[in-house]
Amino acid sequence: MAGSSGFGIGLSAVLTSVVIWGAQLPIAKAAYAVMDPVTLIALRYALAAAFLALLLYWREGMPAFQLGERPWLMLGAGLCGMAGSPLLVFAGLSFTTPEHAVIILALQPSMSALAQWFMRGSRPPAFTLACIVAAFIGVVLVVTGHGAGEDTGKWIGDVLVVAGAACWVCYSLMLAKFPEMSALRFTTVSCGVGTIAILAIALVSILLGTARLPSLPEAVAVTPHLLYLALVSTTAGMVMWNYGSPRIGVLNSILLLNLMPVETYLIRYWQGAHFTGQEWLGTALVIVSLVASNLYQRRLNKAGA
Repeated sequence: MAGSSGFGIGLSAVLTSVVIWGAQLPIAKAAYAVMDPVTLIALRYALAAAFLALLLYWREGMPAFQLGERPWLMLGAGLCGMAGSPLLVFAGLSFTTPEHAVIILALQPSMSALAQWFMRGSRPPAFTLACIVAAFIGVVLVVTGHGAGEDTGKWIGDVLVVAGAACWVCYSLMLAKFPEMSALRFTTVSCGVGTIAILAIALVSILLGTARLPSLPEAVAVTPHLLYLALVSTTAGMVMWNYGSPRIGVLNSILLLNLMPVETYLIRYWQGAHFTGQEWLGTALVIVSLVASNLYQRRLNKAGA
């Protein structure tokens, strides 16, 4: 009974984090009306890093803030995952649409499988590879849904989001290199490294005039968006994911993560966005392919057990 209760609590935590993340791209896109992406990301991660630091100090004390046994790798993880990934994704979002971005981000499990094949020689099964190919075809259908030559800016945005997703895959793979760290410690320390880099980039951008601090009315207008992105999405979402995922298993967590594009599309539809039949087809192909791959992996694990 206790195990069943733990699974239920973990399931609730993961579902909550997925719902939170499904709304973050439309909310960020709306915030761009009054604040540029670099300034928004800098303020978001500064708030999130401060909250995570307080949480880590409360749970593990001051020694937990050390970079660990591989300091250079930790610096790389922070720069790649906590600075490079959000900067690229949210800069890309300023050019493209939330629905394009969320579909590209949904490919991260497939990108991770390909990365492990390339780095460790662990070739995915043929069925998994077929699902990955189908998912990539689905993404192509989505991003070309309004015509291949529709808007060069959207293509630039989509490419930036792909690069940001790749940075996050690298970050996720680096987590296994720090078995001595708790998930909270790894997240907080790497977030601190990334936040310092983001703040430095924001300062340079403001000095060069490519970014600016918002006026007081703009700051008031964007405060709800910023609080959601910093405290709800980055902090609460990540803590709940790290809490719930080990309790229900990686496969169950990734399966639930496929609900995120569905929520984003529903929000965008409610906001008045219109999608072509090709975009709907591509979205369905991505989600079905990822779910099929997940269920196949589950079957393999059961057979191996």
